Amino acid sequence: MLMNTKIRVIVIIIFAAFLITALHFSLIAKKPVSTDSGHRLVMGTFARIVAVAADSSTANKCIEAAFAEIEKVDELMSDYRSDSQICQVNRDGFGRAVKVSQSTYEVLQRAVAFSKLTGGAFDVTVGPLVDLFRSAEKNQVAPSEDQIAQARSKVGFEKLKLDDQNRTVKFAVDGMRLDLGGIAKGYAVDKAIEVMQTSGAIGGMVDLGGDIRCFGAPPRGKDKWLIGLQDPNINKDVGEYNLLLTLELVDGAVATSGDYRQFVLIEGKRHSHIINRNAGTSAEDLSSVTIIADNATDADALATAVNVMGAQKGLALIEKIPSAEGILISSPPNFELLKTSNAEKYIK
Repeated sequence: MLMNTKIRVIVIIIFAAFLITALHFSLIAKKPVSTDSGHRLVMGTFARIVAVAADSSTANKCIEAAFAEIEKVDELMSDYRSDSQICQVNRDGFGRAVKVSQSTYEVLQRAVAFSKLTGGAFDVTVGPLVDLFRSAEKNQVAPSEDQIAQARSKVGFEKLKLDDQNRTVKFAVDGMRLDLGGIAKGYAVDKAIEVMQTSGAIGGMVDLGGDIRCFGAPPRGKDKWLIGLQDPNINKDVGEYNLLLTLELVDGAVATSGDYRQFVLIEGKRHSHIINRNAGTSAEDLSSVTIIADNATDADALATAVNVMGAQKGLALIEKIPSAEGILISSPPNFELLKTSNAEKYIK
């Protein structure tokens, strides 16, 4: 009888050990995996997507769905694609009201809201001035004051007519042109994040040319998503950039805008790709503006606006916006680092 009891105890111990071992390997098998897309060219820039999911198949599915969503935004809003809705509005918007998709209309509504918030520092109708400076770069002849004045007369969000009921867009002035370069990338990032969340990702990061948004669980071994911020003080001899600082995010977005990477060179002088509609010239007070916000659309538009507004007015604006912080770097030769009151909590 005693022997049978011992045998039963041994069997129970062995069975328990088996269960513990099986549970251990089951937990290991169920640990989330992280998949990195590497860099791909989309929307005229390089994009990288990281997906964290239960398995690699789900992670890959999330990545491909996210890229497909970015492509959709590009097809609708690129001013380089002749068949995009934005190009159609630019061609026909003065003669008639042009009906657009819900996504395009949503971006235009948000753009107008930011234009009002920033007093026109952000303005998606800046297209005529952008075209003027592109042409000047091609011909290597700086635009004259008369040319700038003529382009400025066609710029102004106040001249953009949106019809909410019919979802149409119309221009009040002939020659107006939309340029969504300061908001469309951020919107594409937000749409990519949305589709990743609905496709099974428990965490993810989308980086579209410096417009970045993260959510959920970071890759294994990390408790937060880490975003590197480049020092705009380029080493001109070797063309290299140094890392200025690292940001830590859980759920949020970062957009960096400035003239240290994107600019036009006219008659040997650098001009920022960001245009000040009021002055009719490029924004030149800041080398870099980084905005931290809840979503990439807001961060993208604010980064553009603050570049135009300059440090003092820009910092004052960011301080008034809940859940937004900013890190600004002044123009050379000083490259002074300026921050909003709570930006430090994101710096590692």
